Amino acid sequence: MIVGYQMSTKFFKWIKLFVAIVVCAGTFATAPTIASASSNAVTVNVNMARILRINSPASTVIIGNPAIADVTIQDAQTLVLTGKNFGTTNLIILDAVGNPVADTLVDVVQQDADLLTIYAGNARSTMSCQPVCQPTATLGDDPEYTAQSLASSSLIEEAASND
Repeated sequence: MIVGYQMSTKFFKWIKLFVAIVVCAGTFATAPTIASASSNAVTVNVNMARILRINSPASTVIIGNPAIADVTIQDAQTLVLTGKNFGTTNLIILDAVGNPVADTLVDVVQQDADLLTIYAGNARSTMSCQPVCQPTATLGDDPEYTAQSLASSSLIEEAASND
């Protein structure tokens, strides 16, 4: 009887260890983490935001080219990175004393999923096909097409707000 008790205690210790490992792995897998001197670029889609978790508390964040990306401090170890324009810039994170926590590249790219690009001579237009193709305003599209897409969106938004 004592042997059975010892086996079940060992079994439960292994189960607790396994659960702890799974919980920790799930916690770390939910958002990207930036190491102190990352050589890999962080990628974000244009006109989209993503959450970045950092290992040490941040006090100051610096974006090399604010026309490409923006970053805000959500809490001491959580940043929100927003892609504003296509391109590459850098992100520097400093702690309260001014020591670097991270220095990494940021690549702002276009999300290609469900997009259809149409070329008519030099004019380019983009459609979002989810599941039916609809006009969408995308950087680099023909200005007239973009203006029409935005005007259409404004009309729909205005009609919705009048209800």
